[in-house]
Amino acid sequence: MRWLYLSIGMSALVAGILGIFLPILPTTPFILLAAACFARSSERFHDFLLNHRIAGPIIREWCEHRSMPRQAKRWAYLLMSLSFGSSILIVPSWWLKGMLLSIAIVLAILIWRVPVRDQAANPQQKVP
Repeated sequence: MRWLYLSIGMSALVAGILGIFLPILPTTPFILLAAACFARSSERFHDFLLNHRIAGPIIREWCEHRSMPRQAKRWAYLLMSLSFGSSILIVPSWWLKGMLLSIAIVLAILIWRVPVRDQAANPQQKVP
């Protein structure tokens, strides 16, 4: 089972990295899946993801509180707008433009539904 989790984790990590560059492929769910699989298969890869300067805090926030930081949410909206917006401008077919717009709206709603934790509730951050 360990090798199965490791291979699924590696595949999810590759898909998540590809999702950075491909507008339709989501990044975050694949990185979270990779973290969950690595937690069951490879402590080294799991620690690598948790200690990553960009992905680590977001993964920890999701695992511990099922929420995402407000800044990560803003970045998600910005990057999603840029990638879907440029794709909509590039594709020639109207039905493809409509499909991309529909997917963007669904993803925006899904991101909007993810809770944001108040900074004061974060025990790691000092409140003045």
